[in-house]
Amino acid sequence: MSVSRSSSTKPASVTEPETIVEWSSGGVVARRVEDSIHLLLIRDAYGKWGLPKGHIEADETTEEAALREVNEETGLSRIDLGPSLGTIDWRFRRKGDVVHKHCDYFLMTSSEGDTTPQVSEGITECGWFPVGEAIAMVGYDNARGIVERAVDILRSKEGATLV
Repeated sequence: MSVSRSSSTKPASVTEPETIVEWSSGGVVARRVEDSIHLLLIRDAYGKWGLPKGHIEADETTEEAALREVNEETGLSRIDLGPSLGTIDWRFRRKGDVVHKHCDYFLMTSSEGDTTPQVSEGITECGWFPVGEAIAMVGYDNARGIVERAVDILRSKEGATLV
């Protein structure tokens, strides 16, 4: 006698990885450099250009976390918070578990101050780039969409008052 198993039945030895949900917050930082708008990008541990972001601590709002993380990862201390740019999400594996990360982004401005990459977090470089160049340089599609949204706001009447 043969025993058939449904195609959706999994052998008892297969276990599903746990999904861990994490929330982060970050920013697209803009600055006027000689009559044109520049955006701040960071180069991460994977050699890709992206946006400063990090975990939201238990005692802080997403806005507070965004400002703190931009400060920590870039060294900027004079940062003004602007409007929300929305939330992106992605999944990756860490130690056998699936992590589903969500990140809230905000438009920010910083009219002065030098940057210093947070090397201890794998950030190797910070740089200010003209808008078009910055969009092309972002190495993550979902983050590029956030940068494009920021640029749309910066080019609007509302954005003209921000930088």
